[in-house]
Amino acid sequence: MAAFILLIGQFYLYTGGLVAAVFLLWGADRVEPNLRGSWLVRPMLVPGAVLLWPLVLWRWARLEKGRVDPCARHLPPRGGQDLAALMLALLIPVVLFGALVLRQDGPVERPATLLEAPQ
Repeated sequence: MAAFILLIGQFYLYTGGLVAAVFLLWGADRVEPNLRGSWLVRPMLVPGAVLLWPLVLWRWARLEKGRVDPCARHLPPRGGQDLAALMLALLIPVVLFGALVLRQDGPVERPATLLEAPQ
């Protein structure tokens, strides 16, 4: 199972590296006009493009098809922000209270062992 998870992780990172290379060499100029001719900035974008490659492809496709308003393309998406803030405000105290109730006596699986320096 661990080998399978590592294989999936390698596939994800290799795909991200390929997408980052293609995007930063050919697509970045088309998506962001201010990146034209600025080649020293692009290496800083590599880690984000590798890890967030599905989002990079999605945004790139949307901008290429013209589905995004050019004036509003830099605004952050705020559709569910209010609901997410409300859910976090309710969920965090519930999780903290639950953790205190469930583990108020401390760990009972094993007794504590005294660690001593070797003689």
